[in-house]
Amino acid sequence: MTNTSEAVQGTVPQLEEKGESYGRMVWRQFRRNPLGMASLGFVLVLLLVALLADFLANDKPIVARYQGRWLFPVLQEYAVGLGLASWGELGRVDWKQLPYEWVLWPPVPYRPETTDPNLQSLRERAPSKRHLLGTDEIGRDVLAGILHGTRYALSIGFVAMGIALAIGIVLGALAGYYGGVVDIVISRLIELVLTLPTFFLIITVVALVQEGSIWLVMAMIGLTGWTSIARFVRGEVLRVRAMEYVTAAQALGYSTGRIVFRHVLPNALAPVLVAAAFGIANAVLIESALSFLGFGVPPTVVTWGSMLAKARGSIASWWLVVFPGAMIFLTVAAYNLIGDALRDALDPRLRV
Repeated sequence: MTNTSEAVQGTVPQLEEKGESYGRMVWRQFRRNPLGMASLGFVLVLLLVALLADFLANDKPIVARYQGRWLFPVLQEYAVGLGLASWGELGRVDWKQLPYEWVLWPPVPYRPETTDPNLQSLRERAPSKRHLLGTDEIGRDVLAGILHGTRYALSIGFVAMGIALAIGIVLGALAGYYGGVVDIVISRLIELVLTLPTFFLIITVVALVQEGSIWLVMAMIGLTGWTSIARFVRGEVLRVRAMEYVTAAQALGYSTGRIVFRHVLPNALAPVLVAAAFGIANAVLIESALSFLGFGVPPTVVTWGSMLAKARGSIASWWLVVFPGAMIFLTVAAYNLIGDALRDALDPRLRV
């Protein structure tokens, strides 16, 4: 019985000769990849920008002193949005015209939907000291749009892949662990979803909804992007299921749920990280393509894809192509490089 219990406890692989856990080993291998580390740093910067977007680009001050009072308009904007406060007498104030005693503005004093009616000609809308990356045809600042669009790029990738991971892990684990009829049914379902033209299916569903929603786009990408994850998990569960500690857990009378979620899945999820990284990149590309074609998000929502679409109406506005396009390219490339680095770190043939 002692040997059996020890076999069950050996759920997470260890490198006994070095006394190093599997997670530490993977991180050590990942750090050896300079492109992977640089891409991870870039994604972390994007995450920081997404969290602080309102403090980086806003038409309201970050902090100001007015009539002897200290005001924090950006924070109050959050509170008003959550229903925890109201603007009161400041509700209709033009924040840029108040005679402040002291004020601290964001680096970019515009919101993505703020228009500058004074810009008429193409030359005035080009990049300048006033608008570092230029504006679109109605005077909306491109840099403000890029900063706030980071939120949508990250949220679409993570939320869509969160949905795909939840579906793929559950179905893949069931197919791999139970086998038989369950495996056949789930495998046929995977094949059925793979035969669907995913992009055109998403366009069709989104087009049927009168007012586009970013959440609908996320849900559709997630509901159609789980198949590769399910196949990865199924294959890993089939491999892990035959190991001694799983047999020992079954002999001890553990429940199926405990065996699957505590002893099988932790050892089967490593390859899923690679698929998730590539899946996030794919989700960003799909959303950008949908926004470029005019589907999905409402016209008032500014994403990198919708900014890129504005370039179709003004071919000479090169900045509408270069800057949003560069952000899409860099973000997708970063996720792909992270996926490559993870794949190399998980490869036992490359461990040193």
